Amino acid sequence: MTVIYFVRHAHSYYTADEYNRPLSDKGFEDRDRVTKLFTNKIIHAIYSSPYKRSVQTVAGIAQEHKLEINTIDSLKERNLSNGNLLDFDTAIHQVWSHPKFAFEGGESNEVAKERAITTLQKIILAHPNDNIVIGTHGNIMVLMMQYFDAQYNYSFWKGLSMPDVHQLTLQHFVLSDVQRTWKD
Repeated sequence: MTVIYFVRHAHSYYTADEYNRPLSDKGFEDRDRVTKLFTNKIIHAIYSSPYKRSVQTVAGIAQEHKLEINTIDSLKERNLSNGNLLDFDTAIHQVWSHPKFAFEGGESNEVAKERAITTLQKIILAHPNDNIVIGTHGNIMVLMMQYFDAQYNYSFWKGLSMPDVHQLTLQHFVLSDVQRTWKD
């Protein structure tokens, strides 16, 4: 069995620079709470989106377990558009309602899911019986979960918190269990 802990990043300050957007003060407080969730767990490897807020969210876990954070570009959040969208909520609903649809310069759900799943499959193959932490983002996390089970959809995404932690247990590439381990 491979156990994947998806750790959605904690609250961050908004900047247009996706790669360097840092955690907010509340985000750092929550990061410390997330770290405590993993104190008594055995963790074999940590991967993350390269975005600063994701790396910062799992940094305490890495320090606690004396592990490096392996950043992988294909684990970054989905690109919704190359420009500003007038209504983020409407735009997100549209891409979730039409998985092949993409705004100009953005990724459809199908494209973003394929990008992330290809990487996730490689991670699972590299760690067939390990416990893995993956620092991630809301949309891309749910798209990866949806690959294994269609119930992980727009409504599920809307119910996420920031941060959020979901434990997925897989036998090879078959999902056998999902548990939300974060309590807000």
